[in-house]
Amino acid sequence: MKYSFALAAVIFLAACNGGDTTTPVIDNTLVPKETPKIAYTINNVYPHDTSAYTQGLQLYNGKLYEGTGDYASSALQIVDLKTGKVEKKHPMGTNKIFGEGINIFKGKLYQLTWQSNVVYVYDVNNIDKPIKTFTWPYEGWGITNNGTDLIISDGTANLYFVDAETFKVKSTIAATADGNPVRELNELEYIDGFVYANVYGADFIVKIDPVSGHVVGQIDLPGLKEKYFVKEITDRTDVLNGIAYDSATKKIYVTGKRWAKLFEITLN
Repeated sequence: MKYSFALAAVIFLAACNGGDTTTPVIDNTLVPKETPKIAYTINNVYPHDTSAYTQGLQLYNGKLYEGTGDYASSALQIVDLKTGKVEKKHPMGTNKIFGEGINIFKGKLYQLTWQSNVVYVYDVNNIDKPIKTFTWPYEGWGITNNGTDLIISDGTANLYFVDAETFKVKSTIAATADGNPVRELNELEYIDGFVYANVYGADFIVKIDPVSGHVVGQIDLPGLKEKYFVKEITDRTDVLNGIAYDSATKKIYVTGKRWAKLFEITLN
């Protein structure tokens, strides 16, 4: 699943000396542009909770906060980064509530739900019980923040910039690559002025300019399951999803739904 989209070349036919021979002239401005690849290094590989259908991931005060989905087993949990041990867990799923992305912003933790239009808000120091809820009119997928607003995805190409106090949408942009929408934006992380997003079902992460919506880079992550935990792959092991960032060390942590490993990478 790539976002370097093929476009038809425009060919102009020009007669040569009045004869029937034609010479094709290709308009190179319409040749599709390849999304720049972002090089990276895998520094460490850590254990990951294989029961976690990872929807949201964030580092906060040295701990990994993780939102998981899959209806009745949906939860919010705090995990030891290096051991993968779940230290605190708040089950919140039901047969109608499917947990989605999470984000910590100004002392509160926001947790989206998939199709029930509910957003749970917790005091970050106590994830046992929400302190409030909001109504969200779209599907909930991924969530992050830029220091001013929350940024939310809904499974389309849209990124919504949302007031954290009222949950009102302030503005919307669509992510595009070479003029084409990049749909199924999933887990989000705001890193150094850009939105990094999983694309559901894809083995890469896109880097999005939050002003224009343009995809300006792509981190390709193929074959991680087969290379690093092939013996632990089961029929429940699912797709790449989950991005967390440590601004102090510039390290990025990525994993997948029910993956056995979490990867620490740095961008080159």
